[in-house]
Amino acid sequence: MRMNLSLETKAKYACLYAGAVWGLFWIPLRELEDAGFQGLWITVVYFLIPALCLFPVTIWRWKYVKRGGFQLQLTAIISGGALFLYSTSIVYTEVVRAILLFYLTPVWGLILGRIFLGDKISTPRFIAMILAIIGMLTIFGLGAKFPLPQNLGDWLGLCSGFMWAIAMVLINKNKNHSTIELTLGFFQWSLILSLFAAVLISPDSLPSFDKIVPVIPLMLIFMVLLILPGTYASLWGPKYLNPGVVGLLFMTEIVVGAISVAILAGEPFGIRELTGVLLIAGASMLEPLSQLRNVPIDHR
Repeated sequence: MRMNLSLETKAKYACLYAGAVWGLFWIPLRELEDAGFQGLWITVVYFLIPALCLFPVTIWRWKYVKRGGFQLQLTAIISGGALFLYSTSIVYTEVVRAILLFYLTPVWGLILGRIFLGDKISTPRFIAMILAIIGMLTIFGLGAKFPLPQNLGDWLGLCSGFMWAIAMVLINKNKNHSTIELTLGFFQWSLILSLFAAVLISPDSLPSFDKIVPVIPLMLIFMVLLILPGTYASLWGPKYLNPGVVGLLFMTEIVVGAISVAILAGEPFGIRELTGVLLIAGASMLEPLSQLRNVPIDHR
């Protein structure tokens, strides 16, 4: 007996998985910081490893990269730029503020999906968005207070969420673009943008080769097992979903992030955090679970 899941349902689970993977995003960043890397050079090294790993694939798929043309590169620049801005915002503001401002993405996604894709903002989606935002505020202990942008890092966090929502709209509108080429462009443009910013803003903090070599094994393992497949899922799933729904499903990042930080870094995880995690998890699973009720079952 097996369930015949629709393409849309598979896409939702792909986004849930991708969000969970990005919830572990902090681990290699923390390792790089502990190894002595500073500021924007942390993101440069972070993006350098997957970009180098994927370089042979870029050569192999070059004719498909060229075939994607301007639209493919535009989507890659905006999605890669969103991750670059998010990573940079963490350097220049409190992590909590960066996450909260980035995760206005479901709001931007619902609005942009309505304007450019003609998607309806259904009652369940609206309820899920409200539940997710309440859960997020609960985890970070802010009650009804949402942080307004106050510095450069805050504005970068806000802009990164808006850019990610735009990227989700472009991915949805251009379903013919191969996810492999999108993944290649995602990491290449993330590296290019972060390297440009690092050289421009903090050239004196350039890390030595001796400092990079020791972190390569851990970074390779982390990238191959988690980040590369997670990124592929995060760029495949949005082809078949409303951008606002994508933003909601990606909020599993907060759930996994809160739990993993508590386990691995010893940060507090009490009733407040558990309540927030349950609210976000419920909001993220609302649509996938409702669709399972209508999934036909194959009894062969």
